[in-house]
Amino acid sequence: MQISILDYDMANLRSVQKGFEHVGAVARIISTADQIAQADRLVLPGVGAFADAMATLRDRGLVDPILKHIEKGKPFLGICLGLQMLFDVGLEDGEHRGLGVFKGKCVRFDVDQTLGLKVPHMGWNQINLRVPSPLFRDLPEGSNLYFVHGYHAVPEEESIISSTTDYGGEFVSSIRRENVMAVQFHPEKSQAVGLRILANFAEM
Repeated sequence: MQISILDYDMANLRSVQKGFEHVGAVARIISTADQIAQADRLVLPGVGAFADAMATLRDRGLVDPILKHIEKGKPFLGICLGLQMLFDVGLEDGEHRGLGVFKGKCVRFDVDQTLGLKVPHMGWNQINLRVPSPLFRDLPEGSNLYFVHGYHAVPEEESIISSTTDYGGEFVSSIRRENVMAVQFHPEKSQAVGLRILANFAEM
């Protein structure tokens, strides 16, 4: 089946598309509510500001189609900002409402103030698997993935946390509940391990 990657002007879509194509998946870039409704597997990538991204989704009438895709039990993958927007609230430059799929908030790393570490968190880091996820099939424990983010999700429900990563302390690097999966790292920039994750999603 086809992979549909949502274009809302907040991501490097071509690199995600090329990653899926590299593992033999058919991947198209979409941008309308009707296309979301027809999607078998939906990918919500994203970089940039939480508030701007949510405003764009709302202005283009894409929020309800995304939620309906999820409610129908179809596979969904959020990447980076696409993970953060699944939560109730983002706290970047104020308090902004997210998609509300999961209870929780997205907060800024404070490790620059407490430990002298750089924010955003940028570069390769290990994920520590917490619960089984189809995304991580055949991945070894401690796999390295590529991150670029200044904010991270704090879920109210620990049961949705599928992996954590350490950056001056433990933070959530992926989540999963039934058909909804999301990762804070960029699989499309994470070489062989990232391609394995994209292939696992394509094979769902």
